[in-house]
Amino acid sequence: MNNEPTPLIVIVEDEPVLAELISQYLEQSGMRTHVFHRSKPVLKFLENNFANLLLLDVNLPDNTGFELLAAIRSKNLQIPVIFATGNSIEASKVAGLNLGGDDYITKPFSYPELIARIKAVLRRAENKGDLVITENVVLTDKPFKFCNALVNPGKLQVTLPNQEPQVIGKKEIGIMSYLHSHPGEIIPRKVLIHAVWGIHANVRSRSIDQYIVKIREICRTSSAGAEALRTVHGIGYIFDPEGNKSTSTVSESNV
Repeated sequence: MNNEPTPLIVIVEDEPVLAELISQYLEQSGMRTHVFHRSKPVLKFLENNFANLLLLDVNLPDNTGFELLAAIRSKNLQIPVIFATGNSIEASKVAGLNLGGDDYITKPFSYPELIARIKAVLRRAENKGDLVITENVVLTDKPFKFCNALVNPGKLQVTLPNQEPQVIGKKEIGIMSYLHSHPGEIIPRKVLIHAVWGIHANVRSRSIDQYIVKIREICRTSSAGAEALRTVHGIGYIFDPEGNKSTSTVSESNV
């Protein structure tokens, strides 16, 4: 039995008949589809739902595919995109790729070619994601200091002063990396969750608390002390390695 997740392909095509034919063929090929005929609702959908790939018509009634992609990328949505258009001019293709498109297919196209291109882009996206630890950290990132400990994303290790390296989880590394990049700032809980888990994460989840406890223990074990990472009640967290306690709403509790 195949346990591979079925990829969701978002089709943005203003011709309803063509959109339906594409949708049917993709679903017969083992994919799921969601169809839009206008650009306006696409951005909202992608902000609230995960999709594996966007098949995007360049010429839409209310916008261009290029403008829609620019809006998508401005929201830091990294969904792979294949442009579909009747325009075979090379400059137009180059423009789409320069905007962050992953491939380009010219109408009329054969459905086997479309399937092959979609699968190729999905494979590249999957391989690219192999290096990702969290939304804001990849394995190739350089080691950094956090509470006097050396964090090495490439090896998934943390080394406390005068101790041997120990393995640490990806989420802990993601949280420490984001806090390390924003010292002395009050980081709203939602912002931190989205930075590490992604924009579609459940911000009401309390799962981040267990990771904060582990990170505080790293600070506690080092000379920085647990107070370097504190909770701002009703807001989020603050990483202050210098121990500045001037923010009156900050708590040194364990969650």
